[in-house]
Amino acid sequence: MKNIARRSVAPVIAGLVLALGACAQGSATKTDNAPATAGGPVTVRYMNFSANGGHEKDLDAIKAAFEKDNPTIKVQVETTPYDTYFTKLQTAVAGGTAGDAFELNYENFVTYTKSGALAELSGVEPAAYKPSLLEAFQADGKQYGLPESFSNVVLFFNKDLFKAAGVAEPTADWTWKDEQAAAAKLTDKAKKVWGDYQPISFFEFYKALAQSGGEFLNADKTSSTFNSDAGKQAAAFLVGKAGKTMPTEADGAGTPDFDSKLFKSGKLAMWHTGIWLFSGMADAPFAWDVVVEPGNTQKASAMFTNGVVVSATSKNKEAAQKWVSYLTSSDVMTDLRLKTSWELPPVADEAKLASYLKAGKPANRQAVFESLDATVLPPVVERQQELQDAVTKELTAAAAGRKTVDQALADAQKAVDALLR
Repeated sequence: MKNIARRSVAPVIAGLVLALGACAQGSATKTDNAPATAGGPVTVRYMNFSANGGHEKDLDAIKAAFEKDNPTIKVQVETTPYDTYFTKLQTAVAGGTAGDAFELNYENFVTYTKSGALAELSGVEPAAYKPSLLEAFQADGKQYGLPESFSNVVLFFNKDLFKAAGVAEPTADWTWKDEQAAAAKLTDKAKKVWGDYQPISFFEFYKALAQSGGEFLNADKTSSTFNSDAGKQAAAFLVGKAGKTMPTEADGAGTPDFDSKLFKSGKLAMWHTGIWLFSGMADAPFAWDVVVEPGNTQKASAMFTNGVVVSATSKNKEAAQKWVSYLTSSDVMTDLRLKTSWELPPVADEAKLASYLKAGKPANRQAVFESLDATVLPPVVERQQELQDAVTKELTAAAAGRKTVDQALADAQKAVDALLR
């Protein structure tokens, strides 16, 4: 899996608000997306990043199938590498030259929706999509985009280590207490075997917060709400593992590929990470599997998703919506994504996903879809990267013993609230 924006957001988010605000006010009539002439075909310009680097032919195949089924519509594909895509898109939207339809990750979807740059979609067939994925591209009860693909986080576990220690394997019913009880039994520092690994970071914190029933921000995003009982439980859960059941920074935690190498070497019993690492672990020399991540008071799995939208300035909105609907829900798209391992399709009908479920390790691939029953999306603000860095910095300080959990959360709250002003 590639190009699905998982653990970072495009650096242009902070600059979008002003640029897109200007677009919403003054460039609605400035566009290159001219409507078709009388009797001629409609051309839909589609801007994307996820086909870049190996899936260009796959997108062309979906385009060809769509045009065959819709002979009055032509799709003009414009593929840009991820590293430069959002800068190009920001300029195009602000200048009124964006495509009729374009691709967004979830974080940028939130920002573009607020700017008024997206057209509301009508007549969407909700039964075609996994509910949590469809809901990710809604705002104020309206549908402004369609899910295109997704990835999520599950709990990997080394079956051989569990068997050797006589510990029962994880189940979908596990809670944090079950996980940590098992991790304590599986940790053997003399043999450099660790029971658990979960990065101490913003991304794991907002998820653990949701697993404790907490919220990161208030409803209008004017202040943070994570310095709460739920937040303290979440932070204590993450920080409390360091040096006890999982490695610390001094042990190398946080360095590139540290966790994947540790798991693959058979020295890690449980690992919170993404399904995009299935293929990388396929040749691990031991038995392993996955389950839905344990929760505290409730389940909440991290989900990362790309979607497709229609531009508010498009003169071909109806044709553009037909295209994005086909691109996100058709059998052609589903079959092709599964065949080429081009991220996972967002379709609700699991019968269409049979080939993925039988694709080899891990055996319990069903957990990938079960995780979608209770998901949490990252909080998104204008100064996103600064927010992420502030929270990670304070949690890291607590894990290193430089601060208490309470002080770290208080300092993180102060830093985040300053970014929201």
